[in-house]
Amino acid sequence: ENIAEQIQKYLELLGLWNRRYEPVGTFSKGMRQKLAIARALLHEPEVLFLDEPTSGLDPQASKLVREFIEGLKEEGRTIILTTHNLEEADRLCDRVAVISGHLLALDAPGELRRKIFGRKVVFHLQEANQALVGALEKFPFVSEVEAMDNKILAAVENPEEQNPELIRALVNGGAELQFVGELRRRLEDVYLELMGAVEDNNHGKN
Repeated sequence: ENIAEQIQKYLELLGLWNRRYEPVGTFSKGMRQKLAIARALLHEPEVLFLDEPTSGLDPQASKLVREFIEGLKEEGRTIILTTHNLEEADRLCDRVAVISGHLLALDAPGELRRKIFGRKVVFHLQEANQALVGALEKFPFVSEVEAMDNKILAAVENPEEQNPELIRALVNGGAELQFVGELRRRLEDVYLELMGAVEDNNHGKN
């Protein structure tokens, strides 16, 4: 492809082709952001650095850019993304680095959650009671159980393998089980936990 074809390709993909003759100085912040991405892609880099790519974009434009980034990932490109939008990082990134002066953590989002919070299964019941909590506490692979409203939360290492035993115990104990899910922590929770540990460490040194 020649450079003119490349320009058209990426301006069209980012919704800027119809504005190609307009002075860039008249563009909104979001349009300039998309133009910067198009410029970065003209030479078809294998590794792409994007700094806050959806900053200043409205929801529709943000969705377009996120889908565009996902398309680049599917092409096999390596994308290094810096962002304060943790929901966006969770959606787009295979691995996440949390940095505050130095590297605090680096792993897949799911692994970061597991390392910091473990895994908790949520059993939604018609009614939760202490007898059912006790039925789950008997299992050696359950490290914590708590009842909350009509739910029971159990901390386990491997829900995929261990859930069937827990479900049987609840049903045998008379539970009316409605559905089972896993408690999903947000990436923001991971970030706050890591930053809290940094603050505690700094206070300890003072």
